[in-house]
Amino acid sequence: MARGEAQQTKVHYKGKDEDFIVFVDDAKIAKEWKTDKSIPLAQVVSAFKIFVTHKQGAQGTMDGASNATLDNEFGTHIEDEVIKQILEKGTLQESEFAERQGPKNDSMGSRAGH
Repeated sequence: MARGEAQQTKVHYKGKDEDFIVFVDDAKIAKEWKTDKSIPLAQVVSAFKIFVTHKQGAQGTMDGASNATLDNEFGTHIEDEVIKQILEKGTLQESEFAERQGPKNDSMGSRAGH
C-alpha cells in the first residue's frame, strides 16, 4: 500500500431524525453477514461505535451517538442491537483515498545542495 493510501468502508442509515454511520472492516464480510448471522459481529465492524452526522448524510461531521438519540430512533441504546439494525437496513459505501503526492523528504539531510 502506498503512503497515505487507504480504503474506508461504512454503512449509512438514514433515520427519522438523524443519519447514522457504522464503520466496517470489509464490504464482502458485511454483505455475507446479512445472509449468514453466524458470522461474529466483531469480524464485521471496525469498532463498536455508532456515529451521527446531524442530517448531513454520509459525508457530514461525525459525532458519537448519544443513548437518547439511539433510543429515539431504534428503541434501544444497546450498541450490538443498534449496529445489527444499521447493517441490515443501511447502505454500504466504499471509498478510497488516493496516495499522497509531494516530496517525501524536503531536507534530504547532508545530501541537500547548498
